[in-house]
Amino acid sequence: MVPAIRKQFNANFTEEKYQQYLKDIDNLHPGALDFRVAETPVFVPKAFTTAMLDACESILDVIEQDNFLQLTERSIPKQLHVANEKDFSEFLIFDFGVCIGTNGEPEPQLIEMQAFPSLFAYQSRLSDITDTYANVPDNFSPYLGNFTRESYLADLKKIILSDQKPEETILLEIYPKTQKTRIDFYCTSELTGIRTVCLSELMIEGSSVFYLRDGVKTRVKRIFNRLIFDDLHQQEDWKNLPDITQDLDVEWLPHPNWFYRVSKYTLPFIQHPNVPETFFLNELTRSVNLEHYVLKPLFSFAGMGVIIDVTQEDIDKIEDPENYILQKKVHYAPILETPDEPAKVEIRLFYFKEGKNKRAKAAHNLARISKGKMIGTRYNKDKTWVGGTVAYFEK
Repeated sequence: MVPAIRKQFNANFTEEKYQQYLKDIDNLHPGALDFRVAETPVFVPKAFTTAMLDACESILDVIEQDNFLQLTERSIPKQLHVANEKDFSEFLIFDFGVCIGTNGEPEPQLIEMQAFPSLFAYQSRLSDITDTYANVPDNFSPYLGNFTRESYLADLKKIILSDQKPEETILLEIYPKTQKTRIDFYCTSELTGIRTVCLSELMIEGSSVFYLRDGVKTRVKRIFNRLIFDDLHQQEDWKNLPDITQDLDVEWLPHPNWFYRVSKYTLPFIQHPNVPETFFLNELTRSVNLEHYVLKPLFSFAGMGVIIDVTQEDIDKIEDPENYILQKKVHYAPILETPDEPAKVEIRLFYFKEGKNKRAKAAHNLARISKGKMIGTRYNKDKTWVGGTVAYFEK
């Protein structure tokens, strides 16, 4: 995306440098890195960054309007509704695919959004290591807005802990030692002092929640939630696990209900050139060329039920159109030059929100590189110059 820098990085790349880079990352927490790290970061020109941030501001206008909770109440599956909901989410993420616009220039298109903390601690440590490995120019930074490494980590720690003691706050996940993102759990613990706790280890007594910390029964007052409830219900033994949807005397961040409120359900409410046109299927009042749209169920996990090549017959079969959306297709551009074939890029922007009455602000990012049909590990097996990385934005 920045041709001169791309050419220089590719010319200076060696496999030996890359292997040392991987060792340096693994040394953060040996054995915890369980996903592929790409050979290269992504260098993003200022105009492209501005376009992403402008789209995010339009999305925030919707998310932060007074009636957003009422607008999205139906987005939460009844069986997954968790008590004691907050009226905002401390963390937001926005994923943009790098596409080619009608003017022939790169442009971002929103892929998805979530109210969920995604590798927030690990990505800062990754960018520390990548700065040197990639010989990043001084006028590029992985941080957004006025954030620096120091202010980013300080704000992240402050938001996670609030006014609670580290021992009274936990990072909650299901079977965390098997999660591919577990390196971030260790980085978060290192930053904040909180422990990662498996849902199966929680003890609920009345409305109080406890866990064992170094063998001592300890009260939980704050939950940094990394548990995706859709994922939880894929577990064979989920019915035997503690019921955390009930009214408990804990503070969630972010609250699990917001995972559904800020999702594909929100897309029809947003109108912006960098956000694909989306309709609730039952509210579609004009004819559209189905060739240019995908059909998605609102309540599905990991892409299940998505129809990419939609026909009228597919639509006619649907008995509950209020639970589906039609979304305009997004075509990733193979724009990142690599030694063999060009790759596609997706950039996820991290946002912090420090209170109901404070505007969410852009802070950091992660990027993913792909040569497969879609972004994701299973579409990129046996390929190089693919995987997770970090984007650097031109200042």
